[in-house]
Amino acid sequence: MAAAAAAAAVGGSQSPQAELPAPGLALDKAATAAHLKAALSRPDNRAGAEELQALLERVLSAERPLAAAADGEEAAAAGGGGGAGAAEEEALEWCKCLLAGGGGYDEFCAAVRAYDPAALCGLVWTANFVAYRCRTCGISPCMSLCAECFHQGDHTGHDFNMFRSQAGGACDCGDSNVMRESGFCKRHQIKSSSNIPCVPKDLLMMSEFVLPRFIFCLIQYLREGYNEPAADVPSEKDLNKVLQLLEPQISFLEDLTKMGGAMRSVLTQVLTNQQNYKDLTSGLGENACAKKSHEKYLIALKSSGLTYPEDKLVYGIQEPSAGTSTLAVQGFAGATGTLGQLDSSDEEDQDGSQGLGKRKRVKLSSNTKDQSIMDVLKHKSFLEELLFWTIKYEFPQKMVTFLLNMLPDQEYKVAFTKTFVQHYAFIMKTLKKSHESDTMSNRIVHISVQLFSNEELARQVTEECQLLDIMVTVLLYMMESCLIKSELQDEENSLHVVVNCGEALLKNNTYWPLVSDFINILSHQSVAKRFLEDHGLLVTWMNFVSFFQGMNLNKRELNEHVEFESQTYYAAFAAELEACAQPMWGLLSHCKVRETQEYTRNVVRYCLEALQDWFDAINFVDEPAPNQVTFHLPLHRYYAMFLSKAVKCQELDLDSVLPDQEMLMKLMIHPLQIQASLAEIHSNMWVRNGLQIKGQAMTYVQSHFCNSMIDPDIYLLQVCASRLDPDYFISSVFERFKVVDLLTMASQHQNTVLDAEHERSMLEGALTFLVILLSLRLHLGMSDDEILRAEMVAQLCMNDRTHSSLLDLIPENPNPKSGIIPGSYSFESVLSAVADFKAPVFEPGGSMQQGMYTPKAEVWDQEFDPVMVILRTVYRRDVQSAMDRYTAFLKQSGKFPGNPWPPYKKRTPLHPSYKGLMRLLHCKTLHIVLFTLLYKILMDHQNLSEHVLCMVLYLIELGLENSAEEESDEEASVCGPERCHDSWFPGSNLVSNMRHFINYVRVRVPETAPEVKRDSPASTSSDSLGSLQNSGTAQVFSLVAERRKKFQEIINRSSSEANQVVRPKTSNKWSAPGSAPQLTTAILEIKESILSLLIKLHHKLSGKQNSYYPPWLDDIEILIQPEIPKYSHGDGITAVERILLKAALQSRMNKRIIEEICRKVTPPVPPKKVTAAEKKTLDKEERRQKARERQQKLLAEFASRQKSFMETAMDVDSPENDIPMEITAAEPQISEAVYDCVICGQSGPSSEDRPTGLVVLLQASSVLGQCRDNIEPKKLPITEEEQIYPWDTCAAVHDVRLSLLQRYFKDSSCLLAVSIGWEGGVYVQTCGHTLHIDCHKSYMESLRNDQVLQGFSVDKGEFTCPLCRQFANSVLPCYPGSNVENNLWQRPSNKNIQDLIKEVEELQGRPGAFPSETNLSKEMESVMKDIKNTTQKKYRDYSKTPGSPDNDFLFMYSVARTNLELELIHRGGNLCSGGASTAGKRSCLNQLFHVLALHMRLYSIDSEYNPWRKLTQLVEEVNSQLGNEEQQPEVPILYHDVTSLLLIQILMMPQPLRKDHFTCIVKVLFTLLYTQALVALSVKCSEEDRSAWKHTGALKKNTCDAEKSHEVLLSFVISELSKGKLYHEEGTQECAMVSPIAWSPESMEKYLQDFCLPFLRITSLLQHHLFGEDLPSCQEEEEFSVLSSCLGLLPTFYQTEHPFISASCLDWPVPAFDIISQWCFEINGFTERHAEQGKALLIQESRWKLPHLLQLPENYNTIFQYYHRKTCSVCTKVPKDPAVCLVCGTFVCLKGLCCKQQSYCECVLHSQNCAILWGSVYLDAHGEEDRDLRRGKPLYICKERYKVLEQQWISHTFDHINKRWGPHYNGL
Repeated sequence: MAAAAAAAAVGGSQSPQAELPAPGLALDKAATAAHLKAALSRPDNRAGAEELQALLERVLSAERPLAAAADGEEAAAAGGGGGAGAAEEEALEWCKCLLAGGGGYDEFCAAVRAYDPAALCGLVWTANFVAYRCRTCGISPCMSLCAECFHQGDHTGHDFNMFRSQAGGACDCGDSNVMRESGFCKRHQIKSSSNIPCVPKDLLMMSEFVLPRFIFCLIQYLREGYNEPAADVPSEKDLNKVLQLLEPQISFLEDLTKMGGAMRSVLTQVLTNQQNYKDLTSGLGENACAKKSHEKYLIALKSSGLTYPEDKLVYGIQEPSAGTSTLAVQGFAGATGTLGQLDSSDEEDQDGSQGLGKRKRVKLSSNTKDQSIMDVLKHKSFLEELLFWTIKYEFPQKMVTFLLNMLPDQEYKVAFTKTFVQHYAFIMKTLKKSHESDTMSNRIVHISVQLFSNEELARQVTEECQLLDIMVTVLLYMMESCLIKSELQDEENSLHVVVNCGEALLKNNTYWPLVSDFINILSHQSVAKRFLEDHGLLVTWMNFVSFFQGMNLNKRELNEHVEFESQTYYAAFAAELEACAQPMWGLLSHCKVRETQEYTRNVVRYCLEALQDWFDAINFVDEPAPNQVTFHLPLHRYYAMFLSKAVKCQELDLDSVLPDQEMLMKLMIHPLQIQASLAEIHSNMWVRNGLQIKGQAMTYVQSHFCNSMIDPDIYLLQVCASRLDPDYFISSVFERFKVVDLLTMASQHQNTVLDAEHERSMLEGALTFLVILLSLRLHLGMSDDEILRAEMVAQLCMNDRTHSSLLDLIPENPNPKSGIIPGSYSFESVLSAVADFKAPVFEPGGSMQQGMYTPKAEVWDQEFDPVMVILRTVYRRDVQSAMDRYTAFLKQSGKFPGNPWPPYKKRTPLHPSYKGLMRLLHCKTLHIVLFTLLYKILMDHQNLSEHVLCMVLYLIELGLENSAEEESDEEASVCGPERCHDSWFPGSNLVSNMRHFINYVRVRVPETAPEVKRDSPASTSSDSLGSLQNSGTAQVFSLVAERRKKFQEIINRSSSEANQVVRPKTSNKWSAPGSAPQLTTAILEIKESILSLLIKLHHKLSGKQNSYYPPWLDDIEILIQPEIPKYSHGDGITAVERILLKAALQSRMNKRIIEEICRKVTPPVPPKKVTAAEKKTLDKEERRQKARERQQKLLAEFASRQKSFMETAMDVDSPENDIPMEITAAEPQISEAVYDCVICGQSGPSSEDRPTGLVVLLQASSVLGQCRDNIEPKKLPITEEEQIYPWDTCAAVHDVRLSLLQRYFKDSSCLLAVSIGWEGGVYVQTCGHTLHIDCHKSYMESLRNDQVLQGFSVDKGEFTCPLCRQFANSVLPCYPGSNVENNLWQRPSNKNIQDLIKEVEELQGRPGAFPSETNLSKEMESVMKDIKNTTQKKYRDYSKTPGSPDNDFLFMYSVARTNLELELIHRGGNLCSGGASTAGKRSCLNQLFHVLALHMRLYSIDSEYNPWRKLTQLVEEVNSQLGNEEQQPEVPILYHDVTSLLLIQILMMPQPLRKDHFTCIVKVLFTLLYTQALVALSVKCSEEDRSAWKHTGALKKNTCDAEKSHEVLLSFVISELSKGKLYHEEGTQECAMVSPIAWSPESMEKYLQDFCLPFLRITSLLQHHLFGEDLPSCQEEEEFSVLSSCLGLLPTFYQTEHPFISASCLDWPVPAFDIISQWCFEINGFTERHAEQGKALLIQESRWKLPHLLQLPENYNTIFQYYHRKTCSVCTKVPKDPAVCLVCGTFVCLKGLCCKQQSYCECVLHSQNCAILWGSVYLDAHGEEDRDLRRGKPLYICKERYKVLEQQWISHTFDHINKRWGPHYNGL
């Protein structure tokens, strides 16, 4: 926001200078200021004041600003901007000068700061700032602290978290209203007001004069700049332009607020002083400009639908208490402010209708109590008008920060809060119109949360400014703008209106700032009490809630699939949760004790009134309209929750708050409709409505919603059930679930309302619902801790859970401010009681585990509650998962081997108020249903399932557990014929009804049914049973008729007028089942009782006749102590036994009857014999079952095979179960290596024209370069001082060495003396699978055409291995060759070394003709290209002459070196472990060598320069070398890197190589290596040691094995090198550095061995890969001897008794002393000229340790605090995604385009916060990651994870393990 006066010069044509005082004065501002200050300090300061006013008038003249913008001539404004800036600056300078009163402004600031009573921190931050919240110290849940205050305070052991601010906030440190004083930081603990001196009067005197003018000037700018947005264009552009111009002014004010308390109180005076405001802004007086500005202000007010009270006297409103005025919006009837647009273009139509689904939008006439709330606004101070413009400009961040920065001033805080409340309606209107409502919402909340979290303040504003009235009214008005007619029930005549969820207002959650404020103030007890006492408010609020009642109505599509799936349900659920449920929970939290009964009565009363109005409005009688459901019944839920609270906490008598029976009947209908619809949705009856209906069913039970939705609904149904007639309730349930017709004894039936395929699941749904209704005790007597425990057990039984997901899944009280916080102590203690913690483990596949909690064994044993699980599962599969886990537990603990049924769990006792609920279990209707279902199951009728049986038995068991009283046996036995006359069962008690025999039943069946064909048995069997019951009295069983009757009775009872007549009769769709015409009546002979059915069921389930034997006959004890563990887990048989036992226990009669039934041997399936046809179906069933089992078995086997394959393919760390690689399958009898192609599946050899290749991944690697030479691990820097410099890494040392060599020696020779690739080397690894190269090409082609988005780039040649899906990017051709030939080459020849040396030289000398153009050679060339392109050019070109062939030569043999060295590192840096290694499995060195050798042979080294000759021959013409001085000499052979020489020599040989040639080369090179070791040793020791050794060695020089004695050789080396200057110039300072250790022969031997070992290791690996020889394993101390004998260096006749001497491996091709002296001569020649470099270039012993990542600190916070504010070294900004490299500590912007150049470390590791890309190495106390720091709990390093990360880095296996990575192409 550039300067405000930037538009200054545009207005007038005069130059900017003209506005300022005379130039002379302008220059000397300080003097003027001092003079004015003096003038004002006089007692009579009128003259001074006038002079100052005049000056300010000139400086801050508002005549100029923004004139152009006002006329919309943007061009002019833009043009004028440049010249005007200067004047603007000038004005600010003047202000600063005047404030300081002539002194320096900075000194003035410092002086004011000294008077700051810093009791409050008040630091204001904006979005994305990292702050802290401590729940232990907070009084208000919104409490937050800045990082500084948090770390300065003591919060150890507290429940705190770090969070990234969403909307911005302010630090509460020092504010005892919001947090406990114990949590204050050191700075704010001191109540410092006492010892701060009083502010001297003259210090701030000038401020008091200058600031009013300055603020007025700002307000004028805001007035001028504001233009009403034209109807079609949103005006953000113009507004932002104005704000940009004003930036310096607002910043200046912001700086003033930061000067501390003294300056803030001056600002408060200025902002709230009404007189000042009146004088300056009245717009009266002669100043034209002021007049114009005042006019603009009035226009702005009008256009906002607000009026200035002068024009509004009609209202006759008297002002409320001083300092506030009520404000409001013009009646919505006028519809000026309502803007419910759907999208920005769609402005409000004048008639208020909206083209949304052709529904008319409804406007209510404004009946709110106080019109003025909405549309009067009178500003009386600067503060009020400033806030007005802040809102008008949609809360610019700068203004918000300024207004908030002032809050530490108490007086200001009160004034500002009142002003904010006064503007509340205006804020709502602006918010609704805004196009940026999200940003604006955040800014509003940023302010309001600071004001309303403070209880004292909220109470004061509630009392003085009608805060509650204003909020409720504003919310009501806001929702009124998007109402539509409700289509629920009676579409035509409905008078009910609901919110339209498709409106932007709901869709974008625009209402949340206002709702969130409302919830916030309701969390304060004093405010909530006022609300609950105010009847008017409650009525208005219920009115508001009823707008949501029945919203988002779903109508079931019966014909076609709906073409557009609306997603409005998100909006509906969010709205009910936020706008209805959360305020409800807020209010409930204040109704916890007896004294608050009155409040509950009020709420319940108005809630019932609202419900009654709703029923009337939708014309509801007694039947819900079919095929429609709404999940939103907030009024029902308010009612339910307040009832629950009343009984649970307030000891209210339930009946005193319940309505009459008729109302209860109505109340239960809609919640019951939802339960039935849930079953319908799960039965796929709503599929044509699309997926969203499933989404609604899930959301309804989902953990964040369930206790505001399904729980209250079920509770309300429980209350209704406990008070209504049980028969009526049960029949309603079955009718609602549409399964009445199914409940018939007949084997066939017709269902008029349900398709046959849905019957079974609907029946299951109905029974499950009844079980839940009768078993759930959430609101019926469980304590909070029991509830928490039950919820936790249910979640843990479904799956193991992490701590955070448990917190998320346990429904807490949804109102975040209720103070019931997750993570409170009870949560932790319950968790530790029910669950065991499983620490995170690592699987070798690399999948990261989190710390999980799993249920304890005793929880499975005693607490697993399937009912709770069913209630809480969002996905049906979770129920299955819980049962599977339960089954597994029973198997494991040996409690039950088979497939168990869900266990029956004892329930918490019912609260006495709800005892009536159990009558459901003892009503005839339910007993008839249970009897019928048992019979049908026994008779194998269709559509019945094990689940149905399970639920039936569960209900019977519930009934037995809750039977009213033990009935006396005598009374029961009197049961005479006349008792049974009226109905199926004699009484209503389940215990006695169980034994009641039912003989005949009359049923209505379709004429086709088998029952019809038989004769009626009435006559035949009357003789036996005529006396008791004959067919005539058999009941027609019709639930619905029963229900109708009941309902009618109740209605007659409840209303004496004849309102049956008035009520329309219910629609005939739901006719009683008997009405279908083609039904006929048949009479069935049954002769069963529930008990007999159960016993027969036992036989049926166990598959044996007479399987049931009453256990008490053997063991009478059972009847005494019935709690028998053997019955607690088991299947259906166990359940039946348990029930029969309970029945026998409850009554002796039952016991007797059970025994009787068991005596009659009964066939398992009465009453009809099994016909042949049925036998067939039974057999079929059995066969099917067997087939199914076979299939399961096969599948399981297949799965396990697949798993084991995956393990071997993906395995990274376990060598055992490894498939040996196909490549090395070299048995002598096979003539050629055979490869399988994984694409076409053929196997065969690789040939010239159809080559086979290995799938490989080429990666550039710098791992080798990261080796360091010290053991002390480097730490990640966490302060500015600890920086890491890479000079001691391997890569750096090698770089330095190469550049030194290039300074003094011939370039081409230098490039043969070293290896490169320590950094940016190419690593080749394979997954071991092979494919034909032509197959691969077509595979790539198909990938290219495949449009699916892959994680890799096919154009760069990337693909995944077709078999194991590992990432790869090239194919390495396999060299055709037979293994037999290979074996021939390996036979040891007996040639002597001289002959072999000659052969080697000859073979190297032959030029390598490039083989003819075959497919193979083409592939070789292309893979070479791939290898080159893998790394960057700078890692390939080291030559001084770019593009010289030497470069390629060096690069190629270095690739071999890199791969060998890396493999060595993977093996742990040595070869002690021998052959077994995972690294070996990945390696493809054999193939790679062929490719490299082929290319190396193209560059023949001129035999003159071939180092081989220097190694194996004595050169005569020595002088010629030194002769030509001008040409740079070659690198002396002692400066050559021996391993590089080895690779050069071997790659120069024609392939395949012979074993004896290989050994020959190794022997020759070993002599050079040994000499280098001696030279290095000689330099290491002191002058005296040297002369001593020189002497002792010289004595033995003539002994027989002098050439194999290190003493002799050492003394010779010393004497040769002493001829040069190598040992010279060692001044005293050198001696001090050499360590004064005495060298013993042992330590010398050890030194020499350590020097040679790295070479031997690499050579052995090479031999292993080239010739397939095994690596021996050995102890570390014998590694040298084992490797040297393996390489053939040790003479075979060598005895092992002696202590081993490394020199015995030497085999000199020419006399040792001659060749050594020749080599030393070269060095002496060099040291003549460059003595100091001579020593630096000597090859030193290898000292590299294995590479490691940096050590990380224990606690993540230390990293976070340092890095999250650190600026990036490249772009100097604070990065949005900071990343730090764990290899070298470089700090980079991740994904920041500014730093794309970063290629130094492997970008992959620059993983965000060391976390996102890979998985975090920091876990919280519960072993979980915290991605993006969402939870912000303290995190601690997980050492195991870090090890895995390091391992993967070293072994380059990220690509295999982490499938989520995209390659980063050096950019991430």
